[in-house]
Amino acid sequence: MSPSYDVPTLDHGLIGNGNLLALVSPTSAIEWMCLPRFDSPSIFGRLLDHEKGGVFRFLHAGEEVKGDLSYLPNTNILRNRFQHEGGSWELIDFAPRLPQEWSVEAPLRLVRLLRPLHGVVRLQVDFNPRLNYARGETRQVALPEGIEVQGMGGPLFLQSNLPINYVAHGREFVLDGPVWFDLSFGIRTRMTTTHVSHELELTTKGWLQFAKTCALPLYQPDLVLRSALCLKLHACEDTGAIIAAATTSIPEALGTHRTWDYRYCWLRDAAFVVEALRRLSHLREGERFLRFLRNVAEAGPLRPLYALDGDPTAPEEILEHLSGFGGNGPVRIGNAAIEQRQHDLMGELVLCLETLLRDPRLVHDEEDLRFFPLVRRLVEEAIRSAPLPDTSIWEFRTLFRNYTFSRAMCWVAVHRGAAIARRFGELDLAARWEAWAAKEQVEILDRGFNSKRGFFTQSIDGEYPDASILLLPTLGLLDPHDPRFLSTLDAYGRILTEEGLMFRYRNDDDFGQTTSAFTICSFWWAEALALAGRLDEAIEVFERVSRFANPLGLFSEDVDPKTGRLLGNFPQAYTHVGLIHAAITIGEHLEAREGKVRAWS
Repeated sequence: MSPSYDVPTLDHGLIGNGNLLALVSPTSAIEWMCLPRFDSPSIFGRLLDHEKGGVFRFLHAGEEVKGDLSYLPNTNILRNRFQHEGGSWELIDFAPRLPQEWSVEAPLRLVRLLRPLHGVVRLQVDFNPRLNYARGETRQVALPEGIEVQGMGGPLFLQSNLPINYVAHGREFVLDGPVWFDLSFGIRTRMTTTHVSHELELTTKGWLQFAKTCALPLYQPDLVLRSALCLKLHACEDTGAIIAAATTSIPEALGTHRTWDYRYCWLRDAAFVVEALRRLSHLREGERFLRFLRNVAEAGPLRPLYALDGDPTAPEEILEHLSGFGGNGPVRIGNAAIEQRQHDLMGELVLCLETLLRDPRLVHDEEDLRFFPLVRRLVEEAIRSAPLPDTSIWEFRTLFRNYTFSRAMCWVAVHRGAAIARRFGELDLAARWEAWAAKEQVEILDRGFNSKRGFFTQSIDGEYPDASILLLPTLGLLDPHDPRFLSTLDAYGRILTEEGLMFRYRNDDDFGQTTSAFTICSFWWAEALALAGRLDEAIEVFERVSRFANPLGLFSEDVDPKTGRLLGNFPQAYTHVGLIHAAITIGEHLEAREGKVRAWS
């Protein structure tokens, strides 16, 4: 790696509305944004190439100024306050999300609103989109009503109440009143200052309503609420798909080729997101994801991940013309994991289905019988796949083994599938599945535990530790107070951690040894400690890991334990899922230990 500039700090805020996502830095720069979908080519990509990627920012005396970036309370609307050379101003960034009677309108538009606070402020607009990952030509045409951006990946249209020549030529202007910018894809909606103010008010009210309906735990409710708001941004309003992260190719570790595109719907991750939001009383995302799942299931064999429109292909390609995050390439688009066999998939999907079907807040009728053929298919596939090697939850590219977590999730598919079968009156089928699950549970616990090493192992009859094993009690495979699990907790605390952060595994993978801690694993660790009755340790781990959120409460995928630098794609939905589950579990155990009840406690 030979970066041409400093490695960026992931101190950005994320804005969106369910159809659009953008990362905004404390300097005002929009450094990552893809249109017309989360998985479309970028139009602003400075995060992956400082010179070529494209950016939308505001300059003071030709320079970037770092502000105080925060979210408006309980929303996904960013406010950045700047103070420089005797003047101060603020910038409000949001994607309109307009409540309707039973839904929301989420147009492909982004709004930026500058407002003076004190003194004389002179600014410039640097509007520099680079369509199609900065491949090919991007043309800006200044029209009386705005700027049209033409090229492959367009058209975009930028309106403003600032004279358009000031925008087109980057001329300096005095900020002596509200100045707004409305960037839209494929449409031209005539905007005014009144429209912008009204949409900001409606969008604020919509996010506040979402926050009000979150059933938060008593432990760390602020962190959980921000995680819930972040997860909501990863759910696509159009199709119901849920993406793993907003970005591609932010490396897991600097100086390595561990760069991946996470702007797709991993069915595993989506199922966990659905469960996290369900525990917070948000069920709409689960209902919409089930529709997405049914659509892709009926189209052919299930794959680990899909494009947002359900396309089962995402060819992996390297963009040689982009230098990468801090000069750390390669920049990849697409993900070859779409072709992999990941046998845990059936378990997560059946678990998601079973949990939603038995939730009394959802009214079920005969229509729900339409899901049973899918359940049968998933369960039978789990029975066939359980003893076979796969690429694991970690998506190894060449290391095919009979992974313990994958096999445990096959057991989950059959165990929970039997419960669904009983619900629908399929008693003979339920009995057959229950008998298989009982035998398989004994097999996994026997062969998945290495008595010489004193812990459950990454693969059946194996020798290496693996943090995914920490989920076994949560899945119901064994009691968290089982001596084998307690010894696993002790061993993992010694073997898998560095600077108090947990790694996924320690053995070599396709790229050698990883040097970064995988943040969700530390939250799994905290939750497992709580389940095992080691509550003070759980709280210590949770609070240590929580300090690695960025200043806005957002987490990436990984942390470099030596430097504390956030790495990996950002924000990472899976990490926020781990935080929510761990906080809820710790909170429930704290209440039980302290003898608290909900009313007035």
